[in-house]
Amino acid sequence: MVGVIGRLIPREFVETYLGGSSPTSSFLATLIGAVSYFATMTEAPFVKTLITLGMGKEPALGLLLAGPGESLPNWLAISRVFGLRKAAVYVATTIVISTITAYIAGNTIWRQ
Repeated sequence: MVGVIGRLIPREFVETYLGGSSPTSSFLATLIGAVSYFATMTEAPFVKTLITLGMGKEPALGLLLAGPGESLPNWLAISRVFGLRKAAVYVATTIVISTITAYIAGNTIWRQ
């Protein structure tokens, strides 16, 4: 599946929207991680494929942070158990924290 995705997604798209170390690219990668469903450790080859297509380290970290904690099925389960309002707060908080963490780590730790 990862190989197919690597062939379908144009390099220019990845470099434009997920390349570099901007807050926008980190946010978009975090959103991808938040809505995608990954079985355990299948996000790592997916992120590696995106990195070979031009994804930056910061967005890669954002996707890896958001991926295991969220997915669309996870959103639905949380909203059924805790209600829509609490699920929305959970999802928004996870996305914001993952984005900020990826951006800060990328611009402090990896820049040295």
